[in-house]
Amino acid sequence: MLRRLFPHPYLTLTLIILWFLLVNQWKLGSLVMATFLATVIPLITSGWWPDRPAVRRPFGLAAYSLLVLWDVIVANFQVARIVLFMPRDKIQSNWVTIPLELTSPEAITLLAGTITMTPGTLTADMSACGRALLVHSLHAPDPGAVRDDIKSRYETRLKRIFE
Repeated sequence: MLRRLFPHPYLTLTLIILWFLLVNQWKLGSLVMATFLATVIPLITSGWWPDRPAVRRPFGLAAYSLLVLWDVIVANFQVARIVLFMPRDKIQSNWVTIPLELTSPEAITLLAGTITMTPGTLTADMSACGRALLVHSLHAPDPGAVRDDIKSRYETRLKRIFE
């Protein structure tokens, strides 16, 4: 019964949290509206994604979110330092190919989104076979180090969470 009402419980929970962050009011009316939308939206869209993402470690996903939040904060300061204080001719922008070990589409999407959300990096493309991401880095004197950092910091954690 609950699975029919909440086909994607993590999406429902995420939508409720996002609603409260958007309205910035902790009132009963906000809770009712958030619950209504968080119930209806997954019900309407569930036909387009019949398979539920296999999140093997939900607490690992929470820890991953905190890691990404920390990395976004740190990267903001690093990008500000690069843009404000590094001479233009010393900035070494590079394209980096990230070979993927991930197979879950949700995990790959989350990795691409994480890279894009982190200031200084941007996921630009995915290979036709889905086995590599093309990432642009604002300052990457050693593209191999950027690749290894993304793989060890994000991809290994996502692999444990989703696969």
